[in-house]
Amino acid sequence: MSGANPPISSELLEILACPACKTSVKLDGDRLVCDSCGRRYRIENGIPIMLIDEAEQPGSVPSDS
Repeated sequence: MSGANPPISSELLEILACPACKTSVKLDGDRLVCDSCGRRYRIENGIPIMLIDEAEQPGSVPSDS
C-alpha cells in the first residue's frame, strides 16, 4: 500500500470476531474476512458491519452499494 490508512484501526481488528463462528477476522481490502467460514463483512465509514444476514458468503461476488 502507498501509505494509505486502513479502513479500521489495528486495535479494533484485534478484538473483532466473526459473529457466525466466533473466530478471528482479517482485513482484505475494504472487507473483513473470517478465517474459518470465509464470510466477508463490509466496512462503511470506518464501521464494520458485522451482521450475519448482510455478510457476503464465500465464493460470492462483492456488491458495492
